[in-house]
Amino acid sequence: MATISVPVLRIEGFVIVSADGRLANARNVMPDDLKIEGDKRFFTAALERADLIVHGRHSEEEQANAPKRRRIILTRKVEATAPDPANPKALLWNPAGCPFETACGEIGVTSGSAAIIGGPGVFGMFMDRYDTFWLSVAPRVRIPDGEPCFPGVPDRSPQQVLAGHGLRAGEAQLIDAAHDVSVTPWRRVS
Repeated sequence: MATISVPVLRIEGFVIVSADGRLANARNVMPDDLKIEGDKRFFTAALERADLIVHGRHSEEEQANAPKRRRIILTRKVEATAPDPANPKALLWNPAGCPFETACGEIGVTSGSAAIIGGPGVFGMFMDRYDTFWLSVAPRVRIPDGEPCFPGVPDRSPQQVLAGHGLRAGEAQLIDAAHDVSVTPWRRVS
């Protein structure tokens, strides 16, 4: 009996956070202190490899190739899915209206990798689905009244949230020595 191979979409998350687990200030804007060159290079390279980018309305990437990438933008302004009138490579998706897999099929990406780039609610939706979550930490930056990176932060650290969802930390890589910024891959424990 022949086995049928089903395409699989790898789910990877990406965020840089302050020492106190924040990704934006109180106005929901990423402060310049978190825009660190080593992390930008890491993030850009990861997005270049991704087949699909997934984010909320405040989490757009600021890169030259951004308009060329297929993306799903989470919103409550549509019933299920709708083309993004501002971007022919983007699909608006309301998670209450249809499953993620349906939205992926509509944008034409059913295998390869999806890069989840935020914000906090979007990250939270995929917590139990990540194959790998790439957590960059800027230990010299603090944003006391800022936007937590994940639901559950600051009561728990970002690392505790990831571990609580079955992810295990791999070896950290220093990506910006000048700012002491490292990225750690958190991988799903089988």
